[in-house]
Amino acid sequence: MNIEFENDALQELYIGGATRDSKYKRLSKDIVRQYIKTVNYLKAVRRIEDLYMIKSLHYEKKKGDLKGVEAVWINAQYRLLFYSSPDNDGIIVNALLFEISKHYE
Repeated sequence: MNIEFENDALQELYIGGATRDSKYKRLSKDIVRQYIKTVNYLKAVRRIEDLYMIKSLHYEKKKGDLKGVEAVWINAQYRLLFYSSPDNDGIIVNALLFEISKHYE
């Protein structure tokens, strides 16, 4: 899957394992390591439907206020939120990562 980052902080976390962004700089090394692993899973799949086969990600399309947003688990407490879009053939192969969200906050 093609991965894009909506903000520099998420890209810095993925590439360097740290960021100066106040929202994410306090994440533990374990969470950052899991985030990198999760992004690597997203990069490895060929299309969005393949995420259903990786049970540990708990892939879901959000409802209600977050309609149109998709999420995968980083761990039991954190979610990686993203938008997906199809290619020219209508197969969803693009993901725009936009936030690491603490579940229930």
